[in-house]
Amino acid sequence: MKHLKNILAFIGLIAVVSTLIFAVQSDGVEEKPETKVVEPQVTDKNVADTYQISAIEIPKDLNFAGEAVPQEDPEIMERVDREFLVNTYWQSNALLLMKRANKYFPIIEPILKKNGIPDDFKYLAVAESGLENVVSPAGATGFWQIMKGTGREYGLEINDNVDERYHVEKATQVACDYLNKWKDRFGSWTLTAAAYNAGPAGIQKYMGIQQVDDYYDLLLGQETGRYVFRILAIKEIISNRDKYGFQLEEDDMYEKVPTFTVEIDTAVTNWADFAELYEINYKVLKRHNPWLREPHLNNASRKKYTIEIPNKGYYRVGSTGR
Repeated sequence: MKHLKNILAFIGLIAVVSTLIFAVQSDGVEEKPETKVVEPQVTDKNVADTYQISAIEIPKDLNFAGEAVPQEDPEIMERVDREFLVNTYWQSNALLLMKRANKYFPIIEPILKKNGIPDDFKYLAVAESGLENVVSPAGATGFWQIMKGTGREYGLEINDNVDERYHVEKATQVACDYLNKWKDRFGSWTLTAAAYNAGPAGIQKYMGIQQVDDYYDLLLGQETGRYVFRILAIKEIISNRDKYGFQLEEDDMYEKVPTFTVEIDTAVTNWADFAELYEINYKVLKRHNPWLREPHLNNASRKKYTIEIPNKGYYRVGSTGR
């Protein structure tokens, strides 16, 4: 019995000592604050608060070259509406077209006027090329997208050295000659515009099959079927940019750099050397004369060419690589 009491006393002592040790250890440890889980706040952010997309009110007096659009026809108006929406809400492209138009319309407009072509046809050039010297998969080239055979037929020089489809003034003159010829045949500027896109033979074929003589009565393929409507939309949006939400100042526009001309009637071994004579480089020379297609000019016939040179001080021209 005595031994049992001693054992129990020993166990009690161990328990007391353990409690004291735990208390001392606990007293030296800083208690961590309780972590609270913060629920993310959900805000009702509506895109419409900062950006509005709306239908477009179509002008009630649409016309191309003075020829009225039959706006009482609902099918016609759906096609009009499509082009207004596509060209208004493709904002980056519309801005670029407006900027380029400021630079190139002053070159194109007097040539159209001299040839009796309605001013609206400058928007045909915009629809064709975006006022860039592009080449289509079929080979149509330049602002007016002239095919090689057509260019040569109307007097343009087209070879390895020179391609005057890239010459804005000369290509515009060819476009005028072409348009006047087919206006005499079709009797309508609207049909003439469609023929510029699809080819006169194509328009004549569809007119014969469908027994109609009005562009708006023709059932055409996707591209030509949209063509005149696209020109109408481009014309309206560029002419009334504020109305369609495009805010541009004069300083935002592209402008033509002032130039002078130099005439040559000899071969040119290296256009880069030629450019250096006028304190410009090859790139700048080609920018103003994109119809020069190779780094040299053969000119065995001693033909006279007019080269456009920019006035000094408009371009950054670094040192040559020599």
